Amino acid sequence: MSIVTVQLGQCGNQIGFEVFDALFSDSHCPQGLCSKRENEAYQASCKERFFSEEENGVPIARAVLVDMEPKVINQTLSKAAHSGRWKYGQHSCFCQKQGSGNNWAYGYSVHGPRHEESIMNLIQKEVEKCDSLNGFLIIMSMAGGTGSGLGAFVTQNLQDRYSNSLKMNQIIWPYGTGEVIVQNYNSILTLSHLYRSSDALLIHENDAVHKICAKLMNIKQISFRDINQVLAHQLGSVFQPTYSGEGSFHYRRNPLGIDWQVRPPLSGLPMLGKMSLNKEFHFNTSIANLVILRGKDVHSAELGAFKDPALYTSWLEPVHAFSVWKTQRAFSKYEKSAALVSNSQFLVKPLDMIVGKAWNMFASKAYIHQYTKFGIEEEDFLDSFTLLEQVIASYCNLGF
Repeated sequence: MSIVTVQLGQCGNQIGFEVFDALFSDSHCPQGLCSKRENEAYQASCKERFFSEEENGVPIARAVLVDMEPKVINQTLSKAAHSGRWKYGQHSCFCQKQGSGNNWAYGYSVHGPRHEESIMNLIQKEVEKCDSLNGFLIIMSMAGGTGSGLGAFVTQNLQDRYSNSLKMNQIIWPYGTGEVIVQNYNSILTLSHLYRSSDALLIHENDAVHKICAKLMNIKQISFRDINQVLAHQLGSVFQPTYSGEGSFHYRRNPLGIDWQVRPPLSGLPMLGKMSLNKEFHFNTSIANLVILRGKDVHSAELGAFKDPALYTSWLEPVHAFSVWKTQRAFSKYEKSAALVSNSQFLVKPLDMIVGKAWNMFASKAYIHQYTKFGIEEEDFLDSFTLLEQVIASYCNLGF
């Protein structure tokens, strides 16, 4: 079962490179706790999922690279080729110089439709190389400009054309201090569109990853590559195969194995506007938790706390909400590692904050003209606010 990765914009292409590099390095890392045969099976499983046929002995990443200018794509292609270990395909890239600045509406309403055929043809060619397609991993920024708008457009097209295949968007939550003046607008538009077309959103917060680099890794001058490598290792530890117990490694059809969707209630919609949270969360009520253990001592790990009913919403039994995958095959250089993937209330407050900031700007009509001139109307903003406030209300209600 193979996955086609779509790398969108500067953010998506830089992270995508680090992800493939981490996956390749890990699959070729000899592990003492596994036999030679088991390591070979692990390597073959990874290659089948993320890499296609070798060219001159070098595996080719199952990926399509899309950006609005050639600089980042050329750097990404060059870094992969110079590694000598793996590379991107010669015809896996789409780059068309855009002429309207870093604008979400331009990416979604103009650039996407204008180049839809070229981009989707590249994706189709990658799909045709797969013996069995599991789905798509779309890597993109949430708050960026044209790339995020284009990412929302491409995800929508993937849903239309490959409705039976999993579509997972790995998105980067912006720094709380702000990167782009209109990042809150971009965020609500991206999230509301992806909510309608994506099967799962796998979210990483820039602030949280920055803190890992500073406090856990003791990096003094943190670069974007430092942050991207942490992200890549986290993603790799989730997506690499786990041992089946029958002499082989395998993947689940859904790489996360759990139901991520929390649909808004059909009635009782919240009143439009900034919604205040009337409940303090003492802990994050969850819909689903997945723990992935790799390496030494995985079978003796105590996971009873994850089965506590108090962690989960009242209408779910822990047996249906908690999953654990274990393998003695360690990930990369780590003797043992644990990854937690959780669908919970964790992002309610950050989401409420972004929606509130965007609403305050929208109420004063700030920067709206940057979007309306490319076809994103005020009604589109109102639809996004309504949808995201429903999502916030749904997650808030998990604790009751």
